[in-house]
Amino acid sequence: MPREHIFDEAEYERRVARTKDRLREADLDAIVVADPANMNYLTGYDGWSFYVHQAVVVTLERDEPVWIGRGMDGNGARATTHLSEASIRTYSDDHVHSPSDLHPMDYVAGVLEDLAVADGRIGLEMDASYFTAKSYTRLQTNLPDAEFEDATLLVGWVRITKSEQELAYMREAARISEHAMQAGLDAIEEGVPEYEAAAAIYDALITGTEAYGGDYPSIVPLMPSGEHTGTPHLTWTDRPFEDGDPVIIELSGCRHRYHSPLARTTFVGDPPDELEETAEIVVEGLEAALDAAEPGVTCEAVEKAWRETIAQYGLEKEDRIGYSMGLGYPPDWGEHTASLRPGDDTVLEENMTFHMIPGIWTDEVGVEISETFHVTSDGAETLAEFPRQLFTT
Repeated sequence: MPREHIFDEAEYERRVARTKDRLREADLDAIVVADPANMNYLTGYDGWSFYVHQAVVVTLERDEPVWIGRGMDGNGARATTHLSEASIRTYSDDHVHSPSDLHPMDYVAGVLEDLAVADGRIGLEMDASYFTAKSYTRLQTNLPDAEFEDATLLVGWVRITKSEQELAYMREAARISEHAMQAGLDAIEEGVPEYEAAAAIYDALITGTEAYGGDYPSIVPLMPSGEHTGTPHLTWTDRPFEDGDPVIIELSGCRHRYHSPLARTTFVGDPPDELEETAEIVVEGLEAALDAAEPGVTCEAVEKAWRETIAQYGLEKEDRIGYSMGLGYPPDWGEHTASLRPGDDTVLEENMTFHMIPGIWTDEVGVEISETFHVTSDGAETLAEFPRQLFTT
């Protein structure tokens, strides 16, 4: 029995059914899922075991997916999924980081033979973070009669609309995000080492709320400061904060692997007029884009509302301003499907979720103020309730 029923069995059955519909549309007989978020989505499997090869196989002819992993992780599958014993397959430890010629994909190939798809059309997540070039070549060698197709985003597009229970976990993650953001802002002041602020954020992310705890997020708290706020993906250092430092905090609470990212910018001391003005423009553009988001509009139309707003102030931003997200494992909480950017004609549908992060970064300064939002029947609902402003210490 699962240690905790994160979702009922019927929800997983619906997810698998939708995935099979996608397989039929793509004329595939099976898919080998290597992305740990997709594995979780289809089965509920949750463990820090993605540093070794593992997979979930879905075939058209079999009711249940098959989970495949290292022998010592089999009990993790029994603890976190509803799968029957016949759907949990494990390989021996001599397949792991071994000088022998064995590779986990040799075992996966054997499972595909057992499932009678060894000569079929098989989708692979070719661009997934944990599916390696060697994984691909070993499958090719072991299954010479199979026809492999890139199906990297097949499950991702199934995941893009959320169930009510998924949205509930994302709202809980938002409460954790609020708690952690406040902890970070409270910790930042002149003379405090950056790592102490990071520690305060981590404590809040795991402590969660009075009602429930938090999980580890897919991305560590990002916290560029000083002259590096124009570089959005830096973390923390030993350097003490100094008077005159802008500091960006981007983080996400995590609840049952569901995220609700949030970014804010603060300043140590009295902020310059330029920074205050830039923050006001970011907020105005963010709110214009949120107002534009509703079912039936495209991702590029949402981005256009932002772009036209900041253009009034002589500013432009080349990067996308958001992306679909929710369930995730390191290294990313994004789903890698729809993006809020020019040229993305994905039509927004009710119950899609996005992280809108329309930061402005220049060589001198960066400002991030972001929101996670849920597409409702008539607009957009932000999941967090946190002031949209430039903070100061």
